[in-house]
Amino acid sequence: MTLRYDTISFLSDYGNDDEFVGIVKSVIRSIAPDVAVIDITHAVAPHDVRAGGLALARSAAYLCPGVVLGIVDPGVGTARRAVAIEVGDGASVLVGPDNGLFASAVAMVGGATAAYELTNTEYHLPAPGATFAGRDVFAPIAAHLCDGVSLDELGRAIDPHTLTPGIFPLSRYENDALVCESLWIDRYGNVQLNIAADDLDSFGERVRIIVNGRPRVAVRAASYT
Repeated sequence: MTLRYDTISFLSDYGNDDEFVGIVKSVIRSIAPDVAVIDITHAVAPHDVRAGGLALARSAAYLCPGVVLGIVDPGVGTARRAVAIEVGDGASVLVGPDNGLFASAVAMVGGATAAYELTNTEYHLPAPGATFAGRDVFAPIAAHLCDGVSLDELGRAIDPHTLTPGIFPLSRYENDALVCESLWIDRYGNVQLNIAADDLDSFGERVRIIVNGRPRVAVRAASYT
């Protein structure tokens, strides 16, 4: 069989201590055994949709064309929609909950060209409960997409403008100060702020910062050393 997509890029908040990641990947393999599954990360903090969305946005430009499976789903089992979002006129499809997780990544690659609510249960697994949609809905949908099942078969088309937006804090100026927020701290201690590098140009090479009321001086640099 010729695959429509040969790669699934997988991000979740499942961690690696439990069986969840392995189960999802096994479901995918049972349906589409020739598909490569790339683990973006499973270390997103539990239910932290914003952190998951930022990780996807940072990764989006570098992911192989194919299916992006994103599962950070605090609303699992509720009325929140399960969706597939097409980007690049079908070059890739993002599959997961409609909770803002994909908003920034979709914007990074030029916006959605189509969106579908995954309502056709024929392509889901029989669910013993309502709290593991990654196994029962998203994994089989991702695999069936790779196998060539069309989005039209998986559910009903929805207006991409109705997808839940990502909610990120905006920076602002107060007097002569730029007030911003830490979005992410990586394992090396680097802090991502909700500003662009050129927002700091007017502050010079040595920047006075105040964190939780404590003043510090930071020196701008292009490398660690």
